[in-house]
Order: sequence, then structure tokens, then C-alpha cells
Amino acid sequence: MDIKIDDLTGTEIIALIKEHLQNMFENSPPESVHALNLDELTSPEITFFSIWEQNELLGCGAIKELDKQHGEIKSMRTSTKYLRKGVASNMLAHIIEESKRRGYRRLSLETGSMASFEPAIKLYKQFGFEQCSPFANYTEDPYSVFMTKEL
Repeated sequence: MDIKIDDLTGTEIIALIKEHLQNMFENSPPESVHALNLDELTSPEITFFSIWEQNELLGCGAIKELDKQHGEIKSMRTSTKYLRKGVASNMLAHIIEESKRRGYRRLSLETGSMASFEPAIKLYKQFGFEQCSPFANYTEDPYSVFMTKEL
């Protein structure tokens, strides 16, 4: 699996982000969806990664710099065709290593609280993330789970 910084212009990544947003809106009330669209993902404080095997897009993930010591995981998504094949684990390990390289002391995330998000929560826990209170501009929301990891 090859992970690279992505400029979000390829048809495959555009389709995966569209799928991601659609899925978020299917599984969460609109006011509780914190997934970013393509334009928002191109903000300067966000580094977007895609993961490939030869010419096949397997998934994606991003880091948003909240400040010089704190990053946020955004847009973690595995292509449906490649679920349960280690894609998310590889991407998450890459994001953690990149965050350490940048000197972040903490890496946080927001995910959903419904049953469809249980595999993601389990993965984050396996990598040492623990539940926390809302961070950055988030507020308490019964449809959100906030997690963080000290690096």
C-alpha cells in the first residue's frame, strides 16, 4: 500500500469523498455531520492523504492542524471494496507518524456514536485513542464521540 499527499482532483478521490459525505448524512443528523467537503479539505491547515495499491484507490485520511501542538484526524474512509483489509490501520498509523514528525503533542478526532461507527471507534481504541470532551470548536452532541491520543 502506497500513501501519498493528494490534491483532491482525481476522479477516484472525488467519488470517495462524495461517498463519504453521503454515508455521513445517512448515518447522522445533518447538524451532527462534521465531515468536510472537497473545498473545505483543500484548506491550508489540512493535509490530505490517499492510499493506493497500484492504480486502485483504497482509502483516504487527513490531518487538520488545530495549533502547533494539536492535530485532528479528518476524512478517514476506506473504499467499500477494501473494507477489513488493513487500509484504515495503515492510514491511521501514517497519520500518527506524520503528527509525531510535525511535533504535535496530541491528536484528536470526532466520530459518530451510532452502531455504524463502532468499527471506527474500535480501531481508534486499538491505536491508543481514549474518549475525551469536545475540543476545538466542537460542542457536546449525543451523536458524536470525541477521542484523543497523547503523542
